[in-house]
Amino acid sequence: MAGNSFSMLLSSGAATTDAAAQLAPTLASGDTILLHGQVGAGKTHFSRAMIQSLLAVPEDVPSPTFTLVQTYDTKAGIIWHTDLYRIGSTNEIEELGLLDAFETAICLVEWPDKLGVLNPSAALNLTLTDGPDEDSRMMTAHWKDARWTDKLKCWIPK
Repeated sequence: MAGNSFSMLLSSGAATTDAAAQLAPTLASGDTILLHGQVGAGKTHFSRAMIQSLLAVPEDVPSPTFTLVQTYDTKAGIIWHTDLYRIGSTNEIEELGLLDAFETAICLVEWPDKLGVLNPSAALNLTLTDGPDEDSRMMTAHWKDARWTDKLKCWIPK
């Protein structure tokens, strides 16, 4: 892990699930993860795996593409899973209550480019891109807030 960025190859969907489940227990209210990537990059898969790993009782975790926000009461606290793809303005983001959630919940945000100036500076940015094989992904993490350096140690091989 160098500086404030780190990249890792996720060789399969199962590896993506494992990475999400490894990071999940380190999260707390006020943590925001911004998930970048094209359609089909694995943003929802990563989010779903993270949420499911924190649920006390298993439940369906649908994509929030049409609902915009799905919330979950988990062992780590309330999670807001948002998909901003269909958002037209930052006013709509404010109306959703997402700015308050950044302070009080764990937030997983797909299509965070729609946040514009509302982008939380303390967030962890994860970018998922195609890997060398059909089912693989390259995941790159970028952050400014020092708390992420400790949280991401879960991804360093022992």
